[in-house]
Amino acid sequence: MKTNIAERIRLARENKGYDQITLARKIDVASRTVQRWEGGSQVPDSNYLIKLAKYTNVRPEWLLTGDGEMHHPLQPKGKVIPFNEDALLRKVTMVDLPLLSTVPAGKTAAIFHPEYVEKYITVDNIKDPRAFALIVKGRSMSPMIEDGDIVVVSPQQEVRSGDICVIRVNDEDVLKKIKIDDEFVHLIPINTSFEPISVRKRDVMFLWKVVRVIKNL
Repeated sequence: MKTNIAERIRLARENKGYDQITLARKIDVASRTVQRWEGGSQVPDSNYLIKLAKYTNVRPEWLLTGDGEMHHPLQPKGKVIPFNEDALLRKVTMVDLPLLSTVPAGKTAAIFHPEYVEKYITVDNIKDPRAFALIVKGRSMSPMIEDGDIVVVSPQQEVRSGDICVIRVNDEDVLKKIKIDDEFVHLIPINTSFEPISVRKRDVMFLWKVVRVIKNL
């Protein structure tokens, strides 16, 4: 299963046997910074990604993207492991996104106000200039998306059946997986304790695709 960068930082640290304080000392940051990285509210810049990879003995490309093996392949004793630092630096694009109010993952509720910015979070590789983040409230999308997680929404992305979206229906908002047919948009929870809802297309004001989930660890 594909992990996010926060989960990979925690996994790399735990595999090395470090607690957060020890890792923070190794790379010369405050322990609360490591907590924010692992909580997903902040993403380390390129220099700290390189330090994290070095002190946890993982491949920096894996730490950044999740692609390939976690660790370097075993090499004969004395052989230097090549590392293209410039390539990693070119891949990292950090973006500050507005963190707005909450979006309900349960019953619809009129509580999401895109004009109101509470604070900003830093994420990597989000290309939509209109993207923003929302705090999830409710359990209808668990275990994929839990209460307190943060979702990043991209209004620019094309929406298709099977996507998880923020949907506004008759001035109320909800987070659900969607299925679209000729006349209806079906709002489908992941948690089977909740019932699906079907709404007419004409009542849907917008469908905005969720492109990132930041876990509340």
